[in-house]
Order: sequence, then structure tokens, then C-alpha cells
Amino acid sequence: MKAWLGVASITASLFVFLTTELMPVGLLTPLSKSLHISVGVAGLMVTAQGVAAGLGVPFIVAWTRRVNRRLLLSALLAVLALGNLITSVSPNYPLILGTRLCMGFASGVFWAIGVSMAMRIVPERHASRAAAVVMSGISIATVVGIPLGTIAEAHTNWRITFAVWAGLSLLVLLAVASIVPSLPSENAVSVREVFGLPVKNGQLRTVLFIVVFFVLGHFGAYAFVRPYLEDNASATSTFITVVLIIFGVGGAAGNFIAGHTVDKSLRATFVAGLVGLLAALLLLRVVGGGEAGVVVALILWGLSFGAVQLSQVNMTLAAAPETFEAAMSLNTMAYNTSIALGALFGGLFVDHLGVTSVIWFGVILAGTSLLLRLGTGRRGKTSNAVAEDDLAAPTTG
Repeated sequence: MKAWLGVASITASLFVFLTTELMPVGLLTPLSKSLHISVGVAGLMVTAQGVAAGLGVPFIVAWTRRVNRRLLLSALLAVLALGNLITSVSPNYPLILGTRLCMGFASGVFWAIGVSMAMRIVPERHASRAAAVVMSGISIATVVGIPLGTIAEAHTNWRITFAVWAGLSLLVLLAVASIVPSLPSENAVSVREVFGLPVKNGQLRTVLFIVVFFVLGHFGAYAFVRPYLEDNASATSTFITVVLIIFGVGGAAGNFIAGHTVDKSLRATFVAGLVGLLAALLLLRVVGGGEAGVVVALILWGLSFGAVQLSQVNMTLAAAPETFEAAMSLNTMAYNTSIALGALFGGLFVDHLGVTSVIWFGVILAGTSLLLRLGTGRRGKTSNAVAEDDLAAPTTG
């Protein structure tokens, strides 16, 4: 029981990290007015934290490779709590932006170590389920956390909202420190070895390419769901809010389902998830002019995204079981960088070819990821259930 309470505290950690990262999305207008900056400039709060999370993580994970993981996670949560507190009382925007950069580094390291921590504290046969529970924090943050932040701001102000999240971060820190068992560092890898992993490990290299194409396609389309629905389905802001919540619930359900199926076939789970994602995008294009069609498409998209999201973490583990944290740091870097590039390329398509083009952008990139995964053969079963059907790329470059 205590092991699963530890998993719950790590899931809560993901919740506060992700809601902190995305919180400004719902607070841009009051933030910009209060700080006398444009909405676009205020949006850099999200960009700065995301870029820092992606680019800094391989270095920090390597530099902290000998630190007990419970202590490291506690330190990351302390940075988050302090960062939210500083944001809540900051007299100017440059201080807020610098603080968000620091919180971004902490967030990136959490993504690299959090899942592996959860998988280590439960019996090996439940490792995939523990990973699924932690990843469900993404959907919880989307469905509950971000709307809560917006509601809190509406009844108080944005400074109190960040102060409340500082308190929540502190509570999660206390839970981690008291519940999560001591986890001495494993897989100690230097910075040079981290960046050498995809050179030496062909399986991991293939996984990273698969992740890049999947994330480019998914987020390139998802970032522009609202304008797409407004143009093609005359959707109201209320309806868009509802279907995005539906998407988040679908993501949680997809995580839960994949938590059971990855042990049976990791390959089939990932392929089925990507096929579902492609079907959802095409369905959105074909029947997305009506509300019913949009709801069905977003449910399927959410379910598929949840399954693919968990599968790609397990694929990283299958490709580099002896250096999982280091491999996840590269995964995090690739993932966050691809989110930024996906939104950038999607924006260029919208500006020059119209909002419908991002759907095809998503189909092409996600389809490329699927073809790359199908193009890798199967290996025999291993002793690790998560790595049951590993990629069949060569292990050396």
C-alpha cells in the first residue's frame, strides 16, 4: 500500500509541475494587464519554461546522477514552490521570466526521473501500471488543474493563484519526502555518455525519431484545435472548453487501458494508438462540421494520445533499460523541442495555407511515426515485461 501511496505522490508531483507550466495559458489577459505587457509577451512564460525543460534536462540529470532520487525530487519541488511564490510577489516581468526559466529546468528533470521512480517502488510486475498512473497526471492537470487555476484567478487575482500553487507544491514536497522510499541513484551516466547513447544504441535512436514525428504531428494539430473548430464547426468557446475536457478524460482512459495492454504487446499498443490518432484527425476533417462528429473525434483522439503517450515511455525503457533515466532525459529534450517546433510549423501552415492545413500536417507527421514503427521488426520476448516486443534496430550505430 505504501508503495502505491508513493506512486500517488509522484503523480501529484506531475500534476503541480504541469499545471504550473501551463497555468499562464488561462491567465494571459489579467497577467498582461497587471504587468503592462502584451498578451504575446506574457505567453513567453509558457515558452520559456518549456524550452528550459527540454534543453537543460540532459545536463542536469547527468550532473545529479549520484543524488538520491527522493532527495532530488524533493529539491525540484522546493524550486517549484519557491518559483511560484516569487512569481506571486514579483514586481516586474523580467523577474517572473527568469523564475520561469529556473522552474523549467526543474520540470524537465522531473519528467526524466519521475516515471522511473514510480516503476522502481512497486513490484516489477506492476511497473507498467505505475507508469500509467503517473502519466494520468497529465490528463488530471488538463481536466482539473488548469480550469481550477482559471477559476481561482476569477475569484481572487493571478498573484493569489500562483501563491496557492506554491502552497500545493509545498504539500506535495512533504508527501514525497515522507512517503516515497529512499531511491539511491541508478544508471549513473555522464553528460558525454548521455549524448552518446543514441549514437551507440540504434534502438533508442529509432525511438527518439518515432517520438519526434509523433509529437510534431500531434501538437502541430492540437495547438490549433480551437481556431479549426471555430472555422469549421462554428464552435462556441463553451463547446470548445467542453470538448477539450472530453479530450483530457479520454487521455486518462487511454493511459489506463494502455497500462494493461503494454505488458501484452507494447508494439501493438503503440501502433493501435497511432492508428486511432490518425483516424481521429481524418474523422475531424470529414465530419468535424457538426458537434456530434467533433465530440466523437476528440474522444478517439484523447484515447489514442493517452495510449501512445504511455507507450513511448515504455519504448524508451525497452530500448535502454540499463540507462533509463539518461534515455528519458533525451526523450524529454526531444519531446519538448518537438512541441515548440510543432506549434511553430503549425502556425506557419495556418498563416499561409489556412487552418485546415494543420490537420493534414498532423496526419502526415503522425503517419510518418507510424510507418517508422511498423518498419522496425520484432525481437523475441525478454525477461522484462515492459520490453516484451522491443524495437529490432541494431544496438550499435
